[in-house]
Amino acid sequence: MAANLQDRVTLHNGVTMPWFGLGVFKVNDGSEVVDSVAAAIKNGYRSIDTAAIYGNEEGVGQGIQIGLKEAGIAREDLFITSKVWNADLGYEATLAAYDESLKKLGLEYLDLYLIHWPVEGKIKDAWRALETLYKAGRVKAIGVSNFHVHHLQDLMKDAEIKPMIDQVEFHPRLTQQELREFCLEQGIQFEAWSPLMQGQLLDQPELQEIASKHGKSVAQVILRWDLQHGVITIPKSIKEHRIVENASIFDFELTPEEMERIDGLNQHHRVGPDPDNFDF
Repeated sequence: MAANLQDRVTLHNGVTMPWFGLGVFKVNDGSEVVDSVAAAIKNGYRSIDTAAIYGNEEGVGQGIQIGLKEAGIAREDLFITSKVWNADLGYEATLAAYDESLKKLGLEYLDLYLIHWPVEGKIKDAWRALETLYKAGRVKAIGVSNFHVHHLQDLMKDAEIKPMIDQVEFHPRLTQQELREFCLEQGIQFEAWSPLMQGQLLDQPELQEIASKHGKSVAQVILRWDLQHGVITIPKSIKEHRIVENASIFDFELTPEEMERIDGLNQHHRVGPDPDNFDF
C-alpha cells in the first residue's frame, strides 16, 4: 500500500508506476492544463495521464517542462501516460499516432501507452504496434483502457505481451469486482479513471459521515479507498489547492468496516460509456 505521494507499484514487467497521479480529461489546452500539470509536479505528483483525444498534449508537455524546473527533478522521475484514439487503431496508424503524441508532448518516450477503447476488429493490430514500440524500447510499459474481462481474454489469445495496465471507470458506484479480480489473477494492474464520479458522490451521506470521522473531505476518503483496494488513481483538478488536497490522503487509514460500507454503495452505475456499447 502506498505510504506517500511518490510511492510506486511494480508492474509485471518490472517497471514501477506511481500509485497516484493527475488526470487531465476535459482540461483545456493552453494555460489551464499547463498550470495544473506544473502545479501537480511542483507539489509532489510524479504521474500525469493524458490522451490524444483530450486535445491537450501540447499543454501537458509545456506543464511538464515548467514542473520539472520548479521541482528540480529529472524527466526520469516522472511517469507520463497517453492513449491512442479509436480512429488510429491499426498497426501503422498506431505507430504514427505514438510519434504524434511524443511530438506534441515534446518528449523522447512515454512511460505508458494505452489503447483507449476496445474497438471491435481493431484491437489486435493496434496491440501489435504497442508490442513493437515496447520491444524497441520506445515505451516503458503498454496497456489498455476500458477493457472488460472478455476484451482482455480475447486480446491475450494472440498477444505476445500481456497488458501491464487496465485503466477503467472505477468509483464507489462502480466497483468492478469481477474485473478487478481477473486483473489481479493475471498480474494486470488495475487503474481508476473518474474516481470521484465527476463529483456526483460528494453529497453521499455515508461518505460524509466517514469523512467527518477522519477530519477529511469526501474526495479524500474515496481516493484513500482506491489506494486501499490496490487501485492506481488519477483524479483531475485544475485548482492548485484541490490538487494538493486530493493528494493529502497518506495520513489516515479506513477501517475494514468503512471499506465494506463504501463497497456497499456499488450500483454498477457508469458516468461514462459502457465499453460493450459505445459509439465514437
